[in-house]
Amino acid sequence: MHAAKSQLLRVELRALRPTQMTVGYEEVQTKKAAWQHMEHNERESFLAEHWFPGVRGPKGNFYIVDHHHLGMALIEEGIQTGRLMLLNDFSALALNEFWVVMAHNQWAHPYDGRGKRCDLDAIPKKIMQLKDDPYRSLEGQARRMGASTKDRTPFSEFLWADFFRHRIALKLLRNQPELALQKALELAHSPVASHLPGWSGEHGG
Repeated sequence: MHAAKSQLLRVELRALRPTQMTVGYEEVQTKKAAWQHMEHNERESFLAEHWFPGVRGPKGNFYIVDHHHLGMALIEEGIQTGRLMLLNDFSALALNEFWVVMAHNQWAHPYDGRGKRCDLDAIPKKIMQLKDDPYRSLEGQARRMGASTKDRTPFSEFLWADFFRHRIALKLLRNQPELALQKALELAHSPVASHLPGWSGEHGG
């Protein structure tokens, strides 16, 4: 194991391995819609500027540590390759050691669509195998409407998603999404959310 000099590599998107178990499918659709509205030159610039941070793992496989939603969106749009920023090389490690190191670096999030922690080996091997977490989509919608600010805390979006999961019923989210979003915004600006990364404060504060 050794620290790799940060370098951009051309990679096959379908070959990239995830480090989480879920995405918000509605968030993926939002990214696809944005891509579809881009002109050809805009798409070229976008791909050049949006690289996937990742590491080289056992058997030379590349694992991304962010931008899983973008990866799924691009694959569904038929994009075959992208750029990966290599953060470290863990290819000398056995798989079980690799996941211990990834967890230590906060580069793995083994939680399923119900917010339940799973074994690290339950993380899918392909981006397209990621399951839907509707609360991750709710978090994305709420953040774009000012519920929180972007934060560099690893997997901060999932902390917010789990916060909403414990306070907004799934039935409400599925049947009355606008009402669920309104409730999410109210919760996000309340003191009970002040411990979360990117908290933007109370209304009127």
